[in-house]
Amino acid sequence: MPEAVRTSNGREWRVERFAEIDSTNRYLLEAARQGAAGDFVAVADHQTAGRGRFDRRWEAPPGSSLLVSVLLRSVTEVGHHVVLATALALAAAVERVAPGVIPQLKWPNDLVVHDRKLAGLLAERDGDALVIGAGCNVQWDAFPADLEATATACNLEAGGPVDRDALFAEFLECLAAELNRLDDVVPRARARLATLDRRVRVERAHDTVVGRAVDITPDGALVVRRDDGADETITAGDVVHLR
Repeated sequence: MPEAVRTSNGREWRVERFAEIDSTNRYLLEAARQGAAGDFVAVADHQTAGRGRFDRRWEAPPGSSLLVSVLLRSVTEVGHHVVLATALALAAAVERVAPGVIPQLKWPNDLVVHDRKLAGLLAERDGDALVIGAGCNVQWDAFPADLEATATACNLEAGGPVDRDALFAEFLECLAAELNRLDDVVPRARARLATLDRRVRVERAHDTVVGRAVDITPDGALVVRRDDGADETITAGDVVHLR
């Protein structure tokens, strides 16, 4: 049975824990289809079929990462608001439990430290149900060769061990607070956005946009000033920070 976790502002999460599961996002989407109420959280020590954007695999050794998904119901906010709120909550939680680590946001759904990826988010909708999953590297000794130049973890940035359970508890606390103040989430996300004022390449399904990221819109889309001087609003795509 899920346990109840009440935050300081009165929001109550129902939390189900797994030693191993294929995907916490898949589990909550299926629970939503079967009528599960919102504010339902799944957290796992290990995922055998974790996914990122565009169905990329998310792989992490057991116990190394915070792997969590949240089911929300009847979310009516436009654009990326709830995803931005979740990213801000995770960033604030990392700051609380990993001394000296200050994550920034990389549009649209990553947390980075010094341009190295610390966490990724994946939002999926089914009817009035929104599931947002987060995978945050917490306690890693080393990364595989294909990731060692681009990834980081809380313990590596903090210079010492970081408690994954403490990070989870702070994440739920911070997320409850963020969901209560969605009206100003975009300007607060803008202040933490590492993508702004950077030369970027945005890879979309059918084309690529290159230019300088100059702003995010009120609904959280990215504005890129192309090399020809025209501004283009990006609602979805993979962003590469260029040197």
